[in-house]
Amino acid sequence: MSPATPAAPDWHQLPEDDFEQLAHNAPEGVKLELIKGKLEVKPVPDGAHGAIIMWMLRQCMQQRPELDLIPEQQLKAESYRKGRAITDATLAPIDHFAASGEWADPAGALMVVEVTSHDSDTDRRDRNEKRDGYAEADIPVYLLVDRQAHTVVVHSEPKDGTYQVCTVYPYGDTVKLPAPVGITLDTEKLKDYAD
Repeated sequence: MSPATPAAPDWHQLPEDDFEQLAHNAPEGVKLELIKGKLEVKPVPDGAHGAIIMWMLRQCMQQRPELDLIPEQQLKAESYRKGRAITDATLAPIDHFAASGEWADPAGALMVVEVTSHDSDTDRRDRNEKRDGYAEADIPVYLLVDRQAHTVVVHSEPKDGTYQVCTVYPYGDTVKLPAPVGITLDTEKLKDYAD
């Protein structure tokens, strides 16, 4: 009879304290998330991904200088299973997360921004699971720059864990982000970053 094989850890039941310790001790350059109870490795962004975030940063600074667009903000993004997400960017009042530690409560975030990556999990992660987690966290606006579809998708009005409004704009359209964001994006520049 062979010795008992230890059971593999059940990541769906990973307590948030254990996840946070694991994420904190991850090798340099590796960023971990806990999305819908699953341990995820956040993809490394490419050059166009970073350029899109900088484009968003400039738009926000010009139109809403009283707000910060914080790249890679770590948020407690789901009430169910204690999710942890690293946003591509989070819009909030200046210094809102300054004293929050590694994983911030999402209260006070006005908008999160995600830019799709070129990996096999982007559909599940960015278009579905993160959207649902941000809605559960009552973040007023979720902005998705979908590089594969060449669209900007605006999710708003979270209620009972679901965004009630979803508007899709092709690159080149003018996008008026709803309250409390109140920023207008001329998305013509996004065509420069299209694949």
